[in-house]
Amino acid sequence: EVQLVESGGGLVQAGGSLRLSCAASGFTFDGYAIGWFRQAPGKEREGVSCISSRDGTTYYADSVKGRFTISSDNAKNTVYLQMNSLKPEDTAVYYCAARLGVATMAEKYYDYWGQGTQVTVSS
Repeated sequence: EVQLVESGGGLVQAGGSLRLSCAASGFTFDGYAIGWFRQAPGKEREGVSCISSRDGTTYYADSVKGRFTISSDNAKNTVYLQMNSLKPEDTAVYYCAARLGVATMAEKYYDYWGQGTQVTVSS
């Protein structure tokens, strides 16, 4: 059974940092892409970042470029999202998702989803 479990969320002040983890089980990363998405209250879910396990290709939403870094530890089947210089507008539930194939920021192509982890940034 494929499972994705996010962790690392919490409450942080603006300007602070958090590192989210996405631990996968039931499959190996080889050939998969992992994406991070977020949904703020009253808003649609949006892509934040994604990474391809094949070649390490990464993508970022414009709103997080220069502040967030995605990385993958294939030996641990875990993807991380390092979030620095956090802003109140980063407050959302963050989800990781997996798909077989190349990385894409389009959520409709992802087949497996985690339950999400709450990130709250206070001003």
